[in-house]
Amino acid sequence: MNALKILQSAVEQKASDIFLIPGAGFSLKINGRISQQPGEMLLPEDLADIIAQIYTLSRNRSMDRVYTLGDDDFSFSVRSLSRFRASVFKQRGSLAAIIRVVNFELPDFRELNIPETVIDLASLKKGLVLVTGSAGSGKSTTLACIIDQINKNRNAHVITLEDPIEYLHKHDQSIVTQREINTDTEDYVSALRSALRQAPDVILLGELRDYETIRTAMTAAETGHLIISTLHTIGAANTIDRIIDAFPQNQQNQIRTQLSMVLQAVISQQLLPTVDEKTMPAFEIMLLNSAIRNMIRESKIHQIDSNILAGQEEGMISMDISLCNLYKQGKITKEVALNYSSNREMLEKRMERG
Repeated sequence: MNALKILQSAVEQKASDIFLIPGAGFSLKINGRISQQPGEMLLPEDLADIIAQIYTLSRNRSMDRVYTLGDDDFSFSVRSLSRFRASVFKQRGSLAAIIRVVNFELPDFRELNIPETVIDLASLKKGLVLVTGSAGSGKSTTLACIIDQINKNRNAHVITLEDPIEYLHKHDQSIVTQREINTDTEDYVSALRSALRQAPDVILLGELRDYETIRTAMTAAETGHLIISTLHTIGAANTIDRIIDAFPQNQQNQIRTQLSMVLQAVISQQLLPTVDEKTMPAFEIMLLNSAIRNMIRESKIHQIDSNILAGQEEGMISMDISLCNLYKQGKITKEVALNYSSNREMLEKRMERG
């Protein structure tokens, strides 16, 4: 089987992901559902050949990493087709791969149902903005839309540090420098420290992986840069707890104070199946006000959710309110809303009240 034909088939069918696993034919995820494609079963040797072709398409990237460590993540482009993000790994001693399809064209945030409140964060000049959610929830797309808004409307130097690079940004009103971890630089911490010497206005940090990265990002935000990053958490309160818990106990009070000053917003998102068998995001939006800053500083994180509920006039919205709104609009079922809620009982009562 030819790797290029598999990639072409995925793009033609508007798939989001390609699954190449031994013992089956190749599968595509389309509108959130995995669909087995017609064709012969892929044996381990067939798959090894297809994956070798993918490495060739990726500028003849070496396969040493996957053979040595068992995992390799990278992105590549095929001219006139699309951009792809590959995760190649060993399973049961054989090679397998999951490939994300990323369009060359940056998405329109309106078509993706990303709220304008989220996109308006592009106007911030300093501080820390976090976009959170589970893997596959659309965080990278939301980040790309925010960076695109900055690029179109601000005269700034934007540096993106990603692993791997997904969306390519062409210089517009801004200059956009994109660096890929393990290809252009060693790791997030060293890349971020270098970025601070490169006259940045905005730094997109693909992920806050450890406390050293978090510490460096917060220091950068303190010194007048806008830092945008992600965490694999759901909900603003959980995100703040995760950041503080990443530090040793004796540093946590200092981190609470620092975080309360630099944090500007936490956006949490989930990707939901819709009634028409497509997908759409639901968002929780927390914008920092003086009350929330005090809660972080005084370790009263459990009170944040009620403050988000009370902050609708400021542009805030809780995840459960987002789910309730989507249900009332007929876009998702009641079952989906309840399954993705943070407080099932409370949401059910809210939905019954109409």
